[in-house]
Amino acid sequence: MHITDILAKRRPTFSFEFFPPRTESASEALYQTIRELEPLEPSFVSVTYGAGGGTRELTHDLVVRIRQSTNIPPIPHLTCVGHTRDEVGAILRRYADAGVSNILALRGDPPRGVENYDWSSGDFRYADDLVKFIRDFNSGGNHPDAGGFGIGVAGFVEGHPATPNRMEELEYLKAKVDAGADYICTQLFFDNHDFFDFRDRCRIAGITVPIIAGIMPVTSRKSMRRMAELAAGARYPAKLLRALERAGENEEGVERAGIHYAAQQCAELLDGGVDGIHFYTLNKSHATRQIYRSLGL
Repeated sequence: MHITDILAKRRPTFSFEFFPPRTESASEALYQTIRELEPLEPSFVSVTYGAGGGTRELTHDLVVRIRQSTNIPPIPHLTCVGHTRDEVGAILRRYADAGVSNILALRGDPPRGVENYDWSSGDFRYADDLVKFIRDFNSGGNHPDAGGFGIGVAGFVEGHPATPNRMEELEYLKAKVDAGADYICTQLFFDNHDFFDFRDRCRIAGITVPIIAGIMPVTSRKSMRRMAELAAGARYPAKLLRALERAGENEEGVERAGIHYAAQQCAELLDGGVDGIHFYTLNKSHATRQIYRSLGL
């Protein structure tokens, strides 16, 4: 189902993100997570793509399996890093043949350990270049569905570290939307004021596509550093830090505090008319199911 149809059918949307497992045991654990989350009737699920396309085949296999074994529309990530036009065209044809209807188009991160990465090594320097290519692919009649691929792009509520000028950052985001993006999915954040301000600034800039909020509950102290890395320096508000501090060294208490905070975040976002909420699950279902229950969903 095309993302525009998904968004028209259900607003706000609720969706989850997974990363492709690398071992058989991890694969089975993930499919158990998917089975646990499927009764929640998510609008879609997204599947990440490693730096430099490092998990390309794993991503494809997971997306196809979700497409064939569940009723959940999968949305694979696709990045610019190191790819030629021919390679991306081949990837899109494989997804089209498998009945996949949507793509999340990202610039992506350079491969780990590569300093001063040369973006000219591929045919796509920026995400809007990739969006334009997918639109051209659609217009060429390469997808069996008349609407072609729906296209999502990333938004950075707290700002992108590579673009400290926030006015320029919005210009780049608008370029992605003008190139043909159907919706924006944000990086994770912990302060709803930042999200609502980001949404308002987008609307002032003429960006009118739906904006889906990315949420990841804190479930352990160890996970906080990883989350900050994933979100390119996520800011932890004092309110959240105080709640975690009250839990002390009790990891179960930390998890409860983190889930409670995320649930409050989601409730406020829903009250504020958010277009959708996207849960970064880290391939686990417990926290997301807890949040659903607390929201009465």
